[in-house]
Formats: sequence, structure tokens, C-alpha cells
Amino acid sequence: MKLETGNLKFEIGLLVLIALVSGCASTKTADAVVEPKAGSALSRTELELWNTKRFKKQFAESYIAVTDVEPRVTTIERDELMKVQDLIGSDKMDEAARLLEKSRGEAVSATFDFMLGNIYLQTEQLEKAVAAYETAVEKYPKFRRAHRNLGLIYVQQGEFEKALPALTKSVELGDTESLTYGLLGFAYSSIENNLSAESAYRQAVLLDPATMDWKMGLARALFKQQCYPEAVALCAALIDEDPARADLWLLQANAYVGLKEPLKAAENYELVDQLGQSTVDSLNMLGDIYVNEGLYEMAVDAYIRAMEQNPDRNAERPIRAAKVLVTRGALRETKALIQHVEDLHGAGLGPVDKKDLLKLQARIAVAEGQGEEEVRVLEQIVELDPLDGEALILLGQHAGRANEPEKAIFYYERAESLEKYEADAKVRHAQLLVSQSKYTEALPLLRRAQEIKPRDDIQKYLDQVERVAKSR
Repeated sequence: MKLETGNLKFEIGLLVLIALVSGCASTKTADAVVEPKAGSALSRTELELWNTKRFKKQFAESYIAVTDVEPRVTTIERDELMKVQDLIGSDKMDEAARLLEKSRGEAVSATFDFMLGNIYLQTEQLEKAVAAYETAVEKYPKFRRAHRNLGLIYVQQGEFEKALPALTKSVELGDTESLTYGLLGFAYSSIENNLSAESAYRQAVLLDPATMDWKMGLARALFKQQCYPEAVALCAALIDEDPARADLWLLQANAYVGLKEPLKAAENYELVDQLGQSTVDSLNMLGDIYVNEGLYEMAVDAYIRAMEQNPDRNAERPIRAAKVLVTRGALRETKALIQHVEDLHGAGLGPVDKKDLLKLQARIAVAEGQGEEEVRVLEQIVELDPLDGEALILLGQHAGRANEPEKAIFYYERAESLEKYEADAKVRHAQLLVSQSKYTEALPLLRRAQEIKPRDDIQKYLDQVERVAKSR
């Protein structure tokens, strides 16, 4: 983004909070978890005020001395500074800088260092500008303008911990400019001191109600403090002013999520999509909301829109959504989502994603009573990953139901050799033996399973088997 003040041109990269997550939402076993996100339009962004006439005017005025917080200058120094001002007015910045460098020194007024800092700032030599301003405040600690401009540079550079003392000192020395308070709010927000950010932004808005940056900063500070009703109300007022801003709709949507009003949030996400400004994360969040509300067809539509918006993104997120849908019994919708993942990613799917899709297909086959299809899919999974204990156990269960005990035991024993699945595989193996009235053979398997992974229900089953074995 550009900041221009006469010849002043900055490339400002200001980092603000995100996620956010990450991914947009996370999922548990059977629910799409929908949480308020602080990251709506908060990834690399800009303060719009850098481009305003008011900011340019304020910076230009920083050349002018304010007598109660300024170092004194002698008559000779004043004459030198007048020459510098003439050179600046003639756009001879290099000559002005050389003259100041030649004239400044320990015994010379801090005003020389300050003027030199302004020239370096205006010509984008930020490190030199910082050094000059620091010298100025060392010489004259009450030099308000030097503190303020030093803080401004640190904010532009994203060094917020350094910016805060400089901007705070400027306020202590009587600075009442909205820009100073606004930058304080921005810096506090960037280090997650949201209460202080709120206070600073409120003061900035009071002094300058026309600047959107300060209002947005205040809304975000409220959101981060979980003041969701206030954030919703402020966003509503800002949306009335500028209804085309997607970041306002998204921030309000996330506040609605915080208020446990997901369908209102969904309306906002849909409006953002209609504006053509939805993101992969906002569409995935929309899908999660629809899942939790039992609107599975609409959820799949949202997930598909998210995939189509960024086809190069990996398939992990939609596959996770499919896992949630299948546990909800939304088989038709799960199949539609799986099909879209395969159509979009095809051969580009990694082995983990392929295996996850196959497991989903196996679960659907079981739910729909397609036993042979289940076996086919499970065998594909084991072919992809011979150490997939879950698939081996499922194959063993299917073989047991098909009255093929030897085949079932073969699969169970393979799974038992895998530490992660040993306990569950031994329980299934023991259950098969019990069904064959082989109680004594089942006992060692159940005892070992309890040693590895103690469970109350398995202990009760073990006790029952022991009683039956003793009675024989």
C-alpha cells in the first residue's frame, strides 16, 4: 500500500491478528465446531488513513515547532534551519540532509536531528530516520514531535513493542491528535492488549469520527474481548455507512457466532458470497454452521463452493467435513461431497487422503447394507496401507459375519501386531472365540487387552467369560 506526503511514498506492511484459524473451523468426531474467529479481514491489511489528505497535512505540519515541548534554538541555529527549510521547499532534500548532517552535533539543538529525521522519513530512509529521531529525544526528552514520528515509523515497520513507548510519551507530553491515539490502538491490538486498544481507539474515534480505520479497530478490539453484542452493534452502524465492505460483514458474522446465533452469521456469510468477496475459510465456516443446524444439503453446497474457489488447496478440509456428515447419517450428502473431492483432486490426492476417502466409502457401504462393496473398499485400504489396523479389524468383523472364522482370525492377528490397535483387535478376536464357545482361549486375549487399555465394559465382559469358563 502507498503512503504519499508530497514526495513521501511508503510501502507499509502492517501485520494484524488472524484465524483463525486456522483453517476456519475445527471438527470433533461428530460435530462441526463453529467458533468465533478474530481473523475476519485481519490478515495483512492496511490503514487507509495513510493515503488521506489529512494525514499528509498533519505530517507536513510536524516540521513546525510547538514551543512548549520544543528544544530552544539560538539565532545562528535558526538561520541555519531557515536555509534547510528553503531547500526543503525547493524539493532539494539531499542538499538539506547534507547541510543538517554537517551542522548537527552534541552541542547543537535537537531540532537539527529532528529535521534530519523528517527528511530521511520523507525519502524512505527509515533506519536513518529512526537514528536521527532517537538522537533528538536523547538530547531533549520532552521533544513531543520526535517521539510521535518515531512511534509512527515503528508502527509502519511492525515493531509495535517499540512504537508503544514512543507514542505513549507523545500523549504524556500533550499530544491530542487522533492519529496518535489511533496508532496506539493499532499497536496495542497487534500485541493482543485489547483493553488498551479499545481505550485508544475510542479516543481516536472521539477526536476523528470520520476515519473508518479507528472504528474498525474499535470493533475488532471489542470482538477480541468477547464483547459480542457491542461488536455486532458497531458493525451494524459501520455497514450502514459502507455496505460493500466484506470485512464488516465477516466481523459481524463472527460476533454472531460468539453470541450463539449461527443462522444470523450464515446470512452474513451468504451476503459476503453475493458480494463476490467470500473466502475459502468463510465458506467452510458457513458449511459448518449448516451441518450443526442439520441443513446438510446446504452444507455440502457451501463446502463445494469453498473447494471451487481454491482448487489447489489440499482436500483435508472437505474430507474432514465428510467425516462429520457421515456420522450424522447424511449418506447422500456425504457421497456428493466425496464425489466432488475425487472429481476436483483426482490423481492429486495423497495416500492419506485416499485412505480417508476409502474409509468413508466403506462406512457408507456398511450403512447401506452393501457388504461386498465394504470388503472391496477395505481391501483397497489395506493395499494402500498394510498397517492400517482399523481396516484390518473391520475386515475381520466382516469375515466373522460371513462365517469365515479362520479368515477373521487372520485379520485380527495382523491388527494385534500393531501397538495402536492391539487392545481392540484382541477384544474382537476374543469375541469371535466366545461365539465359537472357546471361552478358555478367549480369556488370555481379554486379559491382555485390559492390561493395555483398561475399560469397565471389557472388564465386565471378561468376568462373564471367566464365570462361563469355570462352569464348563
